[in-house]
Amino acid sequence: MKNKVKITETCLRDGHQSLIATRLTTAEILPIVEKMDEVGYHALEVWGGATFDACIRFLNEDPWERLREIKKRAKNTKLQMLLRGQNLLGYRHYADDIVEEFVKKSIENGIDIIRIFDALNDTRNLKVAAEATKKYGGHCQLSIAYTISPVHTTEYYKELAKEMESMGADSIVIKDMAGILLPETGYNLIKEIKSVINVPLELHTHATSGIASMLYLRAVDAGIDIIDTAISTFAGGTAQPATESMVRTFEGGERDPELNLTLLKEIAEYFKPIRKKYMDEKVLNMQAYFVEPSILEYQLPGGMLSNLVSQLTAQKAADKYEDVLKEIPRVREDLGFPPLVTPLSQMVGTQAVFNVLTGERYKMVPKEIKDYVKGLYGKSPAPMSEEIKKKIIGDEPVFTGRPADLLKPEYDELAKEIGDLAKSPEDVLMYAMFPQIAKPYLENRNKPKVEKEYRNINIIF
Repeated sequence: MKNKVKITETCLRDGHQSLIATRLTTAEILPIVEKMDEVGYHALEVWGGATFDACIRFLNEDPWERLREIKKRAKNTKLQMLLRGQNLLGYRHYADDIVEEFVKKSIENGIDIIRIFDALNDTRNLKVAAEATKKYGGHCQLSIAYTISPVHTTEYYKELAKEMESMGADSIVIKDMAGILLPETGYNLIKEIKSVINVPLELHTHATSGIASMLYLRAVDAGIDIIDTAISTFAGGTAQPATESMVRTFEGGERDPELNLTLLKEIAEYFKPIRKKYMDEKVLNMQAYFVEPSILEYQLPGGMLSNLVSQLTAQKAADKYEDVLKEIPRVREDLGFPPLVTPLSQMVGTQAVFNVLTGERYKMVPKEIKDYVKGLYGKSPAPMSEEIKKKIIGDEPVFTGRPADLLKPEYDELAKEIGDLAKSPEDVLMYAMFPQIAKPYLENRNKPKVEKEYRNINIIF
């Protein structure tokens, strides 16, 4: 039997999230799903990440309805989502009852594979989501958030992978969210991790720094089981390498993924006018396609660079961009080398901006950074110095337990809060994730709609 490399297609989640700010509408997605279902993909990543938020906030759509409609059309291929562990799809830790209910409803509505990560690689923040995924019959994929620091060694990642397997992971993914994993480093890391686990290993990266395709070449040589790619129309730049290019790369070899290239071409063509629409509307910023090798030095996810530019421009301080880039690694070291992934990437970036603009380090500290230092996000990868702690939180105590242990069950209270506006548990969970935008969305959705039909009317002038 051929040792095919499997491919997860990301264009319906990370591809358009990375390039057009997650703006694909359900109406733009659904007509192509059946064709994508016939390609032979390992999985379609279609949900989670920023899609849930964007559906409500920008598109006036129900994210649950999107998932159900995609599921109706994808009868052969597994559907995958990205979940931020105890943060789910929001930006805070949620109580265990919310986490379990969200996982349950995600699986009931059509998700097969739940990719679960924690920004700190603190496995305590993965535990409840992982257990719920297994309990309700989903495939539990636990994620290693890849970063580089003195503490993030090959041994660190091997031990983390072994712990994830012992937690019941059905597969493990190396999540290289900034696109900084070098090809030879990746080759060795994959070899080492595969030597200590017995579940499939997947690799996720971004093309921002210009090395992603070469990384995939070496990863496949090293025996990676699955790679993440995006159809060419929503590939490259801050997204993943192009699916068709990767399929062609391995065509005819021992690890040929054997996907249907004719269908891939049709899928790419389908999305071209849609991409052009977003280019014309200036939603797609061409800067997202530029190769940025400096990311390898600063270790920043591509989206973080554009956010920094926006922040500094708004403060009339665009000239401080280089200073902030240099400050980010210093802040990261001060905070115990957290991986720069949501929400830590935004937090570290904002602190670096404050440090530069005020001219005094940690003179201004956002609440989120204070909470992080207090242990409310989890355990930092490396210990923070007492001097830094004192500067940020003074003599306040640091919590060393699992952050969610501080949270009381909240589902029933939130259901009571939203009341009759919620017509289902899914609506309650929408409100739990994003109360400020979900409530007006549900109010508007529940208003009686006046529909007029005009049939067989002869108008004579």
